[in-house]
Amino acid sequence: MDVLLVDDSQVMRSLVQRAIRQAGYRSLVVDQAENGLRALEKLSGATPRLILSDWNMPEMSGIELLNAIRGKANEVPFGFITSESSDEIRRLATESGADFLLAKPFTVEDVQEALASVLGS
Repeated sequence: MDVLLVDDSQVMRSLVQRAIRQAGYRSLVVDQAENGLRALEKLSGATPRLILSDWNMPEMSGIELLNAIRGKANEVPFGFITSESSDEIRRLATESGADFLLAKPFTVEDVQEALASVLGS
């Protein structure tokens, strides 16, 4: 697994995965989880190159997921793709260790720029 994509919406996971491919990252192996708890289960046996997460999800939110990961001294690159984009949310994401926050709606170019900053081109 290269990327773990975490979002409670199957449609959004599909859209993000398509944007990753269209951004030129066709060879990345993308795994999916529907919430933070499922993501933590998947992370127990794998270390992705990047985690992309929504903010608002049932069971465990994206920020709770990020805090759990960082609490284990895991520095895997982590980005949010979310409709939450207030200054307060951006500040909390950055202070918690997120590498970037993309606001929905996003473009393929937005995804390409965010991924390039973490994975290279």
